[in-house]
Amino acid sequence: MRKILIALLLALTACSSPPDPGPRFDDEGQGEPACIKHQPAPPGPRYTDDALRRTDETLALLKYYTANGKKQFCDNAPATETDRAWAQLYVTLGADKANVAALLG
Repeated sequence: MRKILIALLLALTACSSPPDPGPRFDDEGQGEPACIKHQPAPPGPRYTDDALRRTDETLALLKYYTANGKKQFCDNAPATETDRAWAQLYVTLGADKANVAALLG
């Protein structure tokens, strides 16, 4: 019985996967776009959870908005709720709010 229980626990552990860290910020290949595009999904634990946050991913977000945060969206539409969430994260991470003020509204 004990061996069956151990085998079952091992099987369950092997089948479980870590939680989804959420989407990656789309920095458009870190190019210098003439206009910016809307982010398709809001930030998830990959950026909001200190245990999951990676420097390379966070720096890409910071670099993008520092260089492009004052640009218009390519479709000339206002920032979406998702865009505002990313811009707020940029500020929360300690970056200059002036770079994304138009996105925050």
